[in-house]
Amino acid sequence: MLYRAFCLVLLSVSTLALSPPASRTSPPAGAKIVRAGTSTSGEYSTFAAAVAALPNDSSSQTIFIYPGTYTGQVNIQRSGPVTVLGYSTNPGAYSANQVTLTASVGADTAGSNDASGTLRIHTNSVSIYNVNIRNGRGAGTQAIALSNYGDHVGLYACQLVGYQDTLLTNQGKHVYLQSYIEGTTDFIFGQLSQAYFEGNTIAVSGTGWITASGRASADAGIYLFSQNKVVLASSAPSGTKTYFGRPWRSKNFGLDCCIFETLIFVTDYARVIFKSTTVTAPLQTSLWSIWNTGDERTDHVTYGDYATSGSGVSSSASRPSWAPLLSSSAAAAYTLSSALGGDTAWIDKNYLI
Repeated sequence: MLYRAFCLVLLSVSTLALSPPASRTSPPAGAKIVRAGTSTSGEYSTFAAAVAALPNDSSSQTIFIYPGTYTGQVNIQRSGPVTVLGYSTNPGAYSANQVTLTASVGADTAGSNDASGTLRIHTNSVSIYNVNIRNGRGAGTQAIALSNYGDHVGLYACQLVGYQDTLLTNQGKHVYLQSYIEGTTDFIFGQLSQAYFEGNTIAVSGTGWITASGRASADAGIYLFSQNKVVLASSAPSGTKTYFGRPWRSKNFGLDCCIFETLIFVTDYARVIFKSTTVTAPLQTSLWSIWNTGDERTDHVTYGDYATSGSGVSSSASRPSWAPLLSSSAAAAYTLSSALGGDTAWIDKNYLI
């Protein structure tokens, strides 16, 4: 009886394990097809052309992208649900991705962070699988790979690569699962979103900060990281160190995420939690950072970590009073369901651990 009970427990646990499809190498019926260099009638040679061809209605639409690198910015803003499928022989692994969207636009020329995004999402119910999204602008200005303003948006086994402000997860409920996110400065940031990160590789390409939460009040906004890895990117220079995050947000006449911020007053309600993180990239001793000396922005922050391990964590780690090491009971309160207010039916559970 004990053996049978043990087997049943193992079975129930296994049903929660990752179970993405074995491959995704052909388009589903009805999908719009993107193929680099195509001249076939009914296909599109760019991702932008396929997005532009989507009907502006409430129907569910799918875009399938064959292998290739597709250049230029794209904004998804139709009213109905959109699923984007990248060709992959192993859809559960971002390392097998063969589709890349790329641009090199900075906020200094685009006029705002959002406008610099290689991919911009300004609608609800978007799911993206096995697509690499890059902003190649590099150091010197904010330059977004993904700008996410939608609700119920999921990224599954994708790669997001930039330098400063790689991922703007700004409003709505989002999940980032089994993906790769690379950057240096404040490279996961935003203001209002409820964002859940699980099973990702977070790659640090230089000394800086992983997150910059701009939560401006005690609202539902949160960045919750569970069971992720923090590693050094292959391009990281010697001596690179990082922080889990620093609080960001200034009031600027209502122009959210504008590159030029006119400071009126600072609101400091950043909320970021890291749980069960394996860290091999060197973390700064304090793990967390103020915004700037004399402009700390830590009055109302909710920062904390639990079960952080790995060679990147200093044996002399000394967390600040406003970013404590969480107890097991405090950490248990932070779950996928709590982060998203119980609204989880829209998530592809095959990509949850």
